[in-house]
Amino acid sequence: MESITIHSSSIIIPNLPTPNLTLPLSVADQFRAWVHITTVYVYKSPNAAVIVDSLKSSLSKILVPYYPFAGRLHVIVGGRLELHCCAAGALFIEASYGGTLDDFGDFTPTDVVRKLAPEVDYNSSIEDVPMFLVQVTRFSCGGLVIGLNVSHTLVDGVSAIMFINSWASIARGDKTAKSILQPLHDRNVLQPQKPFCPPQFYHCEYDILPFVIGCSNSKEERMKETKSALLKLTREQVEKLRMRANSSTPTNQNIEKVVDVNEVLLQPCPHSRYELITGHIWVCASKARNIDNDKSKQSTVVQIVVNIRQRLRTPIPKNFCGNAALISITPQCEFGELMSQPLSYAAKKIREASWKMTDEYVKSAIDFLATQEDICWTRTSSSSSSSIVRVKGTSLSNPNLSIVSWLSMPIYDADFGWGYPDYVGPSMLAYDGKMFIMPGPNNDGLIIVAIQLQMKHMEYFKKFFYEDL
Repeated sequence: MESITIHSSSIIIPNLPTPNLTLPLSVADQFRAWVHITTVYVYKSPNAAVIVDSLKSSLSKILVPYYPFAGRLHVIVGGRLELHCCAAGALFIEASYGGTLDDFGDFTPTDVVRKLAPEVDYNSSIEDVPMFLVQVTRFSCGGLVIGLNVSHTLVDGVSAIMFINSWASIARGDKTAKSILQPLHDRNVLQPQKPFCPPQFYHCEYDILPFVIGCSNSKEERMKETKSALLKLTREQVEKLRMRANSSTPTNQNIEKVVDVNEVLLQPCPHSRYELITGHIWVCASKARNIDNDKSKQSTVVQIVVNIRQRLRTPIPKNFCGNAALISITPQCEFGELMSQPLSYAAKKIREASWKMTDEYVKSAIDFLATQEDICWTRTSSSSSSSIVRVKGTSLSNPNLSIVSWLSMPIYDADFGWGYPDYVGPSMLAYDGKMFIMPGPNNDGLIIVAIQLQMKHMEYFKKFFYEDL
């Protein structure tokens, strides 16, 4: 396989003066792992004459309203962070590859694909690490890949996509670019309540999660070789899962009424696409991990990320640019439960994890995190290639899963002037059990699941994933 050649590296700064200030970060920002959201945008036929110049120029323009993306983080008391909006700029790398896009197959997030995104030097001082990094790689076939790294302390996926799509709008000369929704950078909306209230709920999402039976930590499991894959579900296959989940009732389980974000008691309703796919993944992973020997009593949970923008009584403004997502976890289940029950059982557990994030629960979680004198326990870092950063004690590996959904995000709207991307996805997966659920590029109902599992479990997982579909 050809190697990627780096031709130049430059710092892009805002093309107009921007506010020089220190931006306090919210609790939702503070507990975020000190990593970057890393994605690749693949374009098969850009047909653009001056791609790099256009991207640089438009980036310098979008960094004016999005000036925090040109700032730098600083550590303050208790391991907390603040953002210095100092117009230090974003890193822009130009690269080329002598082969074709086909050399990268379906762009499964592997170490090879990871090289298409800029490398972040986590060994350097945090004050020197850019919030936003870009790598533009040209291919001999005429294709192009834009690899992006956005600080997760700065924004969540929703805000990152808002920024990227706004940048694309300016790059393509869209007439509406001048009226781009101005981002709201004020994080006060997600600060602790005043006067301060103690947490109203017990927040099990920050407890130590289950380990493999017989182990007191996840160290041994993390050392095992892993493999990543992209799995696809057609609209028809998703519909089969929907019918399977909505036509069965868990045995010896009462369907409970659940309080939604407006505290309205709802009757049981059909499971959403997200709930049934995530539940299906959980069941298949449990079956695959149970292959070695009988581990039916093995406890397992799924960690999910919940967008809380519309979960609060006073919704967060659409133009909010920051982190507005919190971690939730499913109730603990056993492998045996998941394998013996119908799909509706796992889907219901996923629903419980999501629907508990009400206005009261969100505010309680913020209050809980605000009580921590030293927040360093919520993030530990590694300078290894996997850049694992995780909540204290969390075993985000076998026997648990961490599943992120991009289903509702407009990830394919990034037309920089040569058309929409042919594929958008993560350039890497950090550990065993990490997964993304994403829409396909053609608005045809295709679902793409990016997954990383231990090598010995992957083929079994694929078998179960497609069984009877």
